[in-house]
Amino acid sequence: MLKHSWIIILGLVFALISFMLMLNNNRKNNMEYTLSIIKPDATARNLTGDINKFFTDKGLKVVAQKELTLSEEQAKNFYLEHKERPFYDGLVSYMTSGPVVVQVLAGENAIAKNREIMGATNPENAEAGTIRKEFAESLERNSVHGSDSETSAKREIEFFFDYNEITNKK
Repeated sequence: MLKHSWIIILGLVFALISFMLMLNNNRKNNMEYTLSIIKPDATARNLTGDINKFFTDKGLKVVAQKELTLSEEQAKNFYLEHKERPFYDGLVSYMTSGPVVVQVLAGENAIAKNREIMGATNPENAEAGTIRKEFAESLERNSVHGSDSETSAKREIEFFFDYNEITNKK
């Protein structure tokens, strides 16, 4: 009995050390998670696969994904930080106008990389080869959303996903 207890304890210690090494490795490699939303204008044009190819071709991995239609309450709560801005009501209306694809992207420096891949918010200012330059219809209908900081990414991911819905967790 005592012999088996030591084997179990050693196994648990090994698992803990492996987990700690994985976390440390993720920190060294700047492994991050970020939220991406493929907006109603893009889902209406069936661009989800095309948009995700931009992410995967640049080294990001989709580790959670679901398609849904936001309720007005969900959209208002998600964009609450913009409540006092003049575009808030239009944004809420637009984001509830059709299905969206919410997803978690993972990779080295995922937040900055995602924003680079998306391009400038205004597609007229976006660089060639970015999602918004290729697919956005206008400033308001700009096809994608991405977290702008670690704090936003954490809040936004938790808004849409439970921990157990995300693969490749840190």
